[in-house]
Amino acid sequence: MKKWLLVRHKVILLTLFAALLGMLTLFSYHNYALYEEPIAKIIAAEAVGTDETVGANRESYPVYNQKLTAVLMNGESKGAQVVIENNYSDSLAYSQMYRSGDEVFLSLSESASGAVIGKISGVKRDKYVALLGALFLFVLVAVAGKKGLLSLVSIAGNILLFSVALDSYEIADNAQLLWISSAAVIGWTVLTLLLVSGRNRKTYAAILSTLIGTFMTLIIAYGVIALTNGQGLRYEEMQFVTHYPRRIFLSSILIGSLGAVMDVAITMTAAIQELYEKDPAISARSLFQSGREIGKDIMGTMANVLLFAYVSGAIPTLVFYLENGSDVFHTFSMQLSLEITRALAGSIGIVLTVPLAMFTAVRLIPKKAGDRR
Repeated sequence: MKKWLLVRHKVILLTLFAALLGMLTLFSYHNYALYEEPIAKIIAAEAVGTDETVGANRESYPVYNQKLTAVLMNGESKGAQVVIENNYSDSLAYSQMYRSGDEVFLSLSESASGAVIGKISGVKRDKYVALLGALFLFVLVAVAGKKGLLSLVSIAGNILLFSVALDSYEIADNAQLLWISSAAVIGWTVLTLLLVSGRNRKTYAAILSTLIGTFMTLIIAYGVIALTNGQGLRYEEMQFVTHYPRRIFLSSILIGSLGAVMDVAITMTAAIQELYEKDPAISARSLFQSGREIGKDIMGTMANVLLFAYVSGAIPTLVFYLENGSDVFHTFSMQLSLEITRALAGSIGIVLTVPLAMFTAVRLIPKKAGDRR
């Protein structure tokens, strides 16, 4: 009976939470008054012709012309119709084809005849973000319950810390960048793990192993780059920044490796704790052996996750260079040197963290682990 009441209570809470998310999502579909920039909803889209443009390789590309009729959804002229001319290409890289029902931001002006003319400055996508975010929040809370809510709090706190770090970056000199990143890493680690896992031996072991593994990764990366004088690293994509690119790159290695290292650390410590709780009489040697087997299984997959995550972000730039006749070797060396280095550094962090987390967890979680043989 008590279990049934708990299930009923959880269903009621989830229903109320889903209703709240639904109302917030519905509000995002009608929040035009919150924007100062004019918003228009397209009610008709008509194709009016095709032109041609010449690309970098002297190839001709079609450009399609649209005549859009839209209704203003906010401002003093709310309800007025606006005619908009729009051009787009097949690639849709810097342009977009619009359909009836799309909502766009406009910059308005008047023609010589006094008619209102609109030019599209962007697309209103907040309702789609709100819908996806509501789905994510509901699934997270439905699956993880209280820990899901705490995860949301940790995400919000991490975003706040990240914004503070970025603000500090703007006023910092080159020597301070790594110090700012280091402080942010410590804050993210402690905040995330304490909120999600609570104050217990498992959390303390995960925090300790995460910080040691992350900073050891930075030290190794710094040493290798210093010994090789950064040969093979192409910092051209950072040429627009005013700070020394090597320190920015090291900061990105530190922050980028944190996610994978933290994941491995909490996985290892949680596994050790579960083994100990199932059998409090288990020896430290058995815990080490089980932890080693678990670590072997997650090392390779996590390293591949890092590689795919970093390299996938460079795919659009790779395609752009290759489409414009750049040599394959030159393109990969230019665009992937930093990403692959980040992935390798993160993989080193993963390999280091597995034994670190295993040793720390075995020593901290069992109350008398040091007395066992």
